[in-house]
Parts: sequence; structure tokens; C-alpha cells
Amino acid sequence: MVSLHSFVAGLQRDLDAVTAGLTLPWNSGPVEGHVNRIKMIKRQMYGRAGFDLLRKRTPTDSTVV
Repeated sequence: MVSLHSFVAGLQRDLDAVTAGLTLPWNSGPVEGHVNRIKMIKRQMYGRAGFDLLRKRTPTDSTVV
């Protein structure tokens, strides 16, 4: 029960943010998708190459929509 009380206390502390997250039409989905993709590429390349190859595998600002 202690963990449930801690969870509820956290929700009450951040009530404005929780309410905004549940009611506003905006979200960070596209940004999180890009972050997830870059992390996947980094995991695939771990130990294989340096920053130059990572740069070739990620889009430049002009290609990101």
C-alpha cells in the first residue's frame, strides 16, 4: 500500500501537469519517436563505427518533417 500512496502523492504534486497531459491536444509523440529511432540506430552500431556513420544514418534537419 505504501507504493500506492506514493503514486497518489506524486499525482497530487504534479496535478497541473497530469491534467494538462490528459486534456490538451498536444503531445510529444513525434519527438519521442525520433529519439527512439536514434537510440535504436546507436544500439545497432555500438562498437562498429564512430560519429561519422551515425551522422550518415540519421536525417538532417531539412529531411525531418
